[in-house]
Amino acid sequence: MSVSDEAGPSLAVDGGQTGIKVRAGGGVTFARTYPGVRTNVGVLPQLADAVLAAAREAGPFATVAVGTTGLTEAEDDPGRLLALCAAAGVRRVVLAHDSITSYLGALGPERGVVVAAGTGVVTLAVGADRMARVDGWGNIMGDAGSGYWIGRETLDAVMRAFDGRGPGTLLSGVVGARFPRLDQAYIELQTDPDRVRLVASFAAAVSDLAASDGVAGRICARAGEELALSAATAARVAGLDRPVVCLVGSVFRSDAVRSSCLDALSRLAPGFRDVPPRGDGLDGAEALLTLPPDHPLASRLSVAEATGR
Repeated sequence: MSVSDEAGPSLAVDGGQTGIKVRAGGGVTFARTYPGVRTNVGVLPQLADAVLAAAREAGPFATVAVGTTGLTEAEDDPGRLLALCAAAGVRRVVLAHDSITSYLGALGPERGVVVAAGTGVVTLAVGADRMARVDGWGNIMGDAGSGYWIGRETLDAVMRAFDGRGPGTLLSGVVGARFPRLDQAYIELQTDPDRVRLVASFAAAVSDLAASDGVAGRICARAGEELALSAATAARVAGLDRPVVCLVGSVFRSDAVRSSCLDALSRLAPGFRDVPPRGDGLDGAEALLTLPPDHPLASRLSVAEATGR
């Protein structure tokens, strides 16, 4: 996909916890990744910082299209983001939750289900005339099957092995390499402002050990089952029978998680069809600018435009 705007260049923004990715359109060749969104502080100023940084390198942008994590009701304020980005020349902002842009990047306007699982996870289903969002409730009360969830399960398993409540696991060596004093690890984590990404970083090692370590294998299997449950639930609520399902995000690079998810989906959503993504979250952010007004997702976009000259 490419973005152009009669008023000038556009900037697509994909705000994730691992990184804020930006890409210019409208005749400007520019792409960068900035530090990820921290959802425990204001999201809009962080997005604006990325837009302003991009403008300093690539010049002003007339339109900014954003899909971001952490978009609470209070943060869903495109007018405020427009004001924060004024110095970048921005005159129009289109703002959406990253579940919307993950969906559009993966399936475009087609009806189906997208499970976007990275550090966090959110599942979105779009039916003929309605949509359903499942999970995406953050690391404290949701995000089942996400990279953070896998990392948290890993830490739990390692500490159970450490104090005798659970079986031994090769994951102890992985966590011990980061925290040589396991009995002090919880203190370090609680005081680390980057703890969400740190916890999620253990997910890759869990996948690597899934075939050789029973604990790691069970964590991956359970992650896949949680993600399948979210997908099947979203399809049911959106009224989709034999749904198209697209699995995207870093968690699905794990063969163990992906295969577990697909196996569980065959039971929970018989007749589903697994399809590869057409693009990514940045493609989805760009697609916000051309989404037909009668599409079920169109009502979920927030738009602000500058007045006057």
